[in-house]
Amino acid sequence: MDMLTIGAFAKASRLSPKALRLYDELDLLRPARVDPDTGYRYYAAGQLEQARLVAWLRRLGMPLARIRQVCALEPGPAAREIGAYWAGVEAETAARRDLAAFLVDHLSPSREKDTRMLELRYSALSDTGLVRAANQDSVHAGARVLAVADGCGPGGAPASTAAVGALAFLDDEPLPAGGVLNLLEDAVDGAARAVLDLAQDPGTAGVDATGSTLTALVWTGSQLALVHIGDSRAYVLREGGLFRITHDHTVVQSMIDEGRLTPEEAATHPQRSLLLKALGTAAPVADLRLHDVRPGDRYLLCSDGLSTVVPDEGIERLLAAAPDPDAAVRSLVAAANDAGGPDNVSCVVADVIETAGRAGLRFA
Repeated sequence: MDMLTIGAFAKASRLSPKALRLYDELDLLRPARVDPDTGYRYYAAGQLEQARLVAWLRRLGMPLARIRQVCALEPGPAAREIGAYWAGVEAETAARRDLAAFLVDHLSPSREKDTRMLELRYSALSDTGLVRAANQDSVHAGARVLAVADGCGPGGAPASTAAVGALAFLDDEPLPAGGVLNLLEDAVDGAARAVLDLAQDPGTAGVDATGSTLTALVWTGSQLALVHIGDSRAYVLREGGLFRITHDHTVVQSMIDEGRLTPEEAATHPQRSLLLKALGTAAPVADLRLHDVRPGDRYLLCSDGLSTVVPDEGIERLLAAAPDPDAAVRSLVAAANDAGGPDNVSCVVADVIETAGRAGLRFA
């Protein structure tokens, strides 16, 4: 058997020695022989075809777990698996292209601001679901504030209530003309302190940490100020397309960002609910930004009790079909429960409409 050193094999296969060592550890491409004294790896010339296949699949962006599956197949099934993977990539690319177009339009400084009088019509609904014994979610919809919070741990319910309550006072306070994000930063600090106080309360202390997510939109009369920490989500349905305007602060999302997981793999990952940021941890930093609105926009805030069981395609279809926010929240909660209702589920839906009168926020 012709044997190649790891350096020679790396050069012939166009894989680096570092990559070959990683693939050995992952049982993706084992060396033909390992010297028992030096630990030096040697490869057979017949392994070059598999090595080149691995290199090609990595150039496609295929994750290592799926490459392992492809390499274990016969040529015909392997070709079909690669075709299925690429079809998924093209679908994801199309969705990302739409999102890029949305962001370019949203952030373009040359786009004229809409000067029409606008208001929000909204509805909110929270449900325990079909499995949990109690509801640890909280929702709020008031004169200016729309919010969803998802509590966790022994004090989860009061934690989510405290998180939402720390913003609710803005319903009755005049907003500063240019400092709304500073005001919201202070409000988030207040929410964090309130949740930390609960976490340290002997009545709610336990093995599991007490904490809460918080995703909120604050209406300024012409824009929405976004506050986000955790894995509750905010979406906008605009001109027939659904766009997520928050980024999950989770372990699996960070792995997706690094290319170590695909969204499909993340959906079944055992750590998919593990948060990197939440209220209840020391000095949490929330995402804060202003969001331009348009007449016809429909916004959704939801806890992960919806997003983990109803795919974005289903959410988009239900939001687009509902005649008003009240019908939308009811259909979304029903869809989560139809999917098994494994968690509490909470939704706030708000429509941006033109009004002849004073801009504001009111019930549908």
